[in-house]
Amino acid sequence: MERDGSFLAGKAVLITGASSGIGAAAARVFTRQGAKVMLAARREERLAALTAELRAQGAEADYTVCDVLLPRDVARAVARVTERYGRLDACFNNAGVGGDRTPLHLMGDDAYDTIMDTNVRGVWNCLRYEIGAMLDHGGGAIVNNSSVAGLVAIPTAAPYIASKHAVIGLTRAAADEYARQGIRVNAIAPGTTRSEIIDDWFARHPELRRLAHASTPQGRTAEPEEVAEAAAWLCSDRASFVTGAVVPVDGGFVNH
Repeated sequence: MERDGSFLAGKAVLITGASSGIGAAAARVFTRQGAKVMLAARREERLAALTAELRAQGAEADYTVCDVLLPRDVARAVARVTERYGRLDACFNNAGVGGDRTPLHLMGDDAYDTIMDTNVRGVWNCLRYEIGAMLDHGGGAIVNNSSVAGLVAIPTAAPYIASKHAVIGLTRAAADEYARQGIRVNAIAPGTTRSEIIDDWFARHPELRRLAHASTPQGRTAEPEEVAEAAAWLCSDRASFVTGAVVPVDGGFVNH
């Protein structure tokens, strides 16, 4: 069990939603800790650029274009990891969407379907194929990206809240079902985290920045690398007795 130095050394890791935000940060954090990564997302140009960046730093990295809504894409992504690296040791299921802030009674079917399909069915698709590959190679670790919205209620975001609660439910169900087969499944619950979307929201609605910071005891927005570090730890052998957990990475928001 790796305890010193690079704590993900040699591990083959699949990261979804890897083209930006927390997913791209995870690619950098995981490779710094010695992981071999397969990056998966829909935007090939960004994936290619990030893969080139990582390789220039000496990391083992590759990418595959993947829409987590499509089982065939997820199956191909998992197969790419095992073909390239020989096994699948860990996964960070990060792909997801947010959505507009709208009162529940004014939301249409399309908004609900888009959020629930990506955030819940996407994780469901990933779990099915990832677990299958891990069972073939003696186990592994999976981290699903939920949100503080999976732990508490936030106004005007009902489908998003429902989807992130569902991610936690899937996490706990899979953790219980596969623990004795050597597979750990955990979730992280980030608070407000800097990203292109968040930066744009804050630029257009400065009051949202003030509200987010006021409701967070640390009084700031998280950097994506801070969230990625939590996911990296949960994917490592240092978290060997942690499964079915939901780890807030939120500056104290859920305790406020």
